[in-house]
Amino acid sequence: MQQCLVGVLTISDRASNKEYEDQSGPAIELVLRDLLVSPCTFERKVVPDDMDVIITAIREFASRDCLLLCTTGGTGPSERDVTPEAMAVVCHKILPGFGEEMRRVSILSGVPTAILSRQTAGIVDKTLVINLPGKPAAIETCLSAVFAAVP
Repeated sequence: MQQCLVGVLTISDRASNKEYEDQSGPAIELVLRDLLVSPCTFERKVVPDDMDVIITAIREFASRDCLLLCTTGGTGPSERDVTPEAMAVVCHKILPGFGEEMRRVSILSGVPTAILSRQTAGIVDKTLVINLPGKPAAIETCLSAVFAAVP
């Protein structure tokens, strides 16, 4: 039996330029390995904060029958943060409840700036795409909060 493919997409100008090591992508994989019960193959990719590049990367994962794609980064209020805009283009369904719940648990855990986050989730073909925060410390909190809704 073929293992399901789980994608992890880090969206960061600095990590894609190797100015620093991606810590968020590995953090997502670590949390998912604890949460998932089915054996899965993980694939990680790092791209810059460029809308066209993000859209292409999401579509590539979806075209390979990736069941779950977790992105990290690009959800803040700065001009270069364009992950939600890319999601609006590529997803045929947006699932705002994921972002609402992630913001709620982040605020309750003492992160008042979580209100600035524009995280969301959506569906591309058969792929569930979840936008997670860019800070490794927030990934477990947010992913654990919404994981019960992941089929």
